[in-house]
Formats: sequence, structure tokens, C-alpha cells
Amino acid sequence: MKTADLVQAIAAYDGKPLTLMEVCGTHTAAISECGIPSLLPPAIRLISGPGCPVCVTVSAYIDRLIQLATSPNTCVVSFGDLLRVKGSSGDLCSTKGARVEMVYTPFRALELAESDPHTTFVFAAVGFETTAPLYALLVEQIIARGIENLKLLTALKTMPAVIRTLCKEDNAGGNACTADFVSTIDGFIAPGHVATVTGSALFEALAQEVGKPFAVAGFTAPSLLAAILALTKSAGRAEVYNFYPSAVTKEGNRDALAKVDRYFEPCTAAWRGLGTIPDSGLRLRAAFAHLDAGSDALTADHIPAGCHCGQVIAGKCAPADCPMFGKVCTPESPIGACMVSMEGACYHHYINDRH
Repeated sequence: MKTADLVQAIAAYDGKPLTLMEVCGTHTAAISECGIPSLLPPAIRLISGPGCPVCVTVSAYIDRLIQLATSPNTCVVSFGDLLRVKGSSGDLCSTKGARVEMVYTPFRALELAESDPHTTFVFAAVGFETTAPLYALLVEQIIARGIENLKLLTALKTMPAVIRTLCKEDNAGGNACTADFVSTIDGFIAPGHVATVTGSALFEALAQEVGKPFAVAGFTAPSLLAAILALTKSAGRAEVYNFYPSAVTKEGNRDALAKVDRYFEPCTAAWRGLGTIPDSGLRLRAAFAHLDAGSDALTADHIPAGCHCGQVIAGKCAPADCPMFGKVCTPESPIGACMVSMEGACYHHYINDRH
């Protein structure tokens, strides 16, 4: 269907109120930038879930990075978003004496380590199934090149278990920001980037388990609108659609999955706003544990008083419902992780005037 036809078909929806959740940070960005919320009828509500890897990272992980970055002869290597996320008492960017290198690719860490053998470099390996293959290749290169001064601090998450948790809680309860923001999740816009690695079959099994529809989408307005339309027609049925066939197959990227399985194994992981969830993370296998910089037991999460990032991530409130949103918490001076990251719900609600 043409974009205009998709918009018209969605606008004509006259069924029961639906809440649809996207669980991909890039989808959060694309939905806002394309103005999709303004095209929806009142009966269709879009909410953002735990799809931003920086946003779901708990404060104990940031604290460990700061501890490493301020240790003698040690340097933390990280993507830029993570540098401004607050731990229990500060962030990497503002911590005095912290040695940090911002990079655009994890493989830059190989060059840094080889050029300075007297410094231990620690790469902040944060992400989902999308970036896990890159970290597997990084481990492979560390071993192949005999690099002894490069380690990983991992906070890798996987999607199935957290989606099960969201459905089990039914997105309800007493932790919502506002009394009227308690609603069942009726369908999921499945993460396009994750699906390129895992394949759409992952969501077929998940849909049957939780009894809800999933629509894999790309990052254009037509793909996202097609996904939304399909979910409106499938509410209550365990169906899966793939509106990103140019990149997503049913079986996924088998080589990437095999590479991840070689170096990583499932583990319990801590999620901001959701606590610890069994089998929702990845850690280095025992054979490669010497490359780990202390990732175990990083579960504590200190969220600043008044910050509602935990509820936003869990889909229990909209960013604008947070009393800090747009006041003391802005992209220029962020309090919560969801306002820091360029994949965060609060960041995109703010810059796109979704108040």
C-alpha cells in the first residue's frame, strides 16, 4: 500500500483502544521523526519499551566503568551516549581523573591497546542481539592478535525474556506515573535491527507464548505504518508479520548467531526499571572469562529521586508524565538515561515536541 493509503486505513480504525509498544531505540527515533503519532486516531496509543541499550543499563555498571576509568594505567573505551549516563554518584564525562576514549567502532579498541601496551583498555560492551556479533568478533580478534591488555565490561541484553516479563506484568500495577496510564500491551512493533540477526522466527515462538501479535518493521514511515496497521487487525491473535524483508529473513544471520554462541552464553541480567530477569543477557563463556573486566553482580540501580526513567522503560508512563521532563531534565542537562541517549524515549519526545 502507498503511504497515504496506510495513513487513511489507520485513521479509519474504530475498534477498541489499543496500546502498541515498540522495543527498538531506532524505531523510537523513526516514529518521532516521521511524525507518526500525529497520524494515529485517539484509540491507538504508541508507547516505547526497553529498546534503548544505554537506557536499560543500570547504575552499578556505570559505577564499575568509573572505577575502572579512575584506576591507574586503565582506560575505558566507549560509545559516546554512555559517557553522560549517571551512576550512583556521577558519570564518566564529568568524573575527575577518569581516562576515557570515545569511539565509533569497537575495533578501534584493538588499535588503542596495541599502540599502548602499558595501559589496560576496557571496552564498554553495551547492546542487544544487534551488536553482540560485533563484540564476538572483537573477542576473536583479541585472541587472534594476542592482545593481553584489552578486556570487555559487558551489559548485553536479549529481547525474548524481557518481552515475556512485560506481558506477564501486563504493563499494569501501582508503578504507573499517572492513574490513567495503565493499559495492556496489545501488540509489539518488533525490533528491526535485532531481527536481522535473530530472524523473524524468534518472534513466532514468542507470539505463541504470550498470545500477542508482532510486526517486524524497518525504519521508514511506510514500513512502520504497515506494521501498525497489521497490529490493529491482529489484536488478540498470535501472528507475526515481516515488513522488513530486505534485511530480515525467517532464520536470521546464522553466521552471526554462531559467532555469538561461540563466545557468549545466556545469563541473568539487570534492567533499569524492570529488575533482574533470568536468561535476558549474555556474558563471556568460562573459556574467555579472563577477558572480562568484572561484569558479574552489577545489579544495583540508583535512579535519581523524581526521575521516572524506570517507568518509561517499562512502558508504565509517557516521558512527559515525569515531573522532571523538559524542566530540570533536558538533552542539554539530562538527569535520566532516557534523556541522554539518542535512542531514548525522553530524548525524542523532547526534541520532537511530543509533550
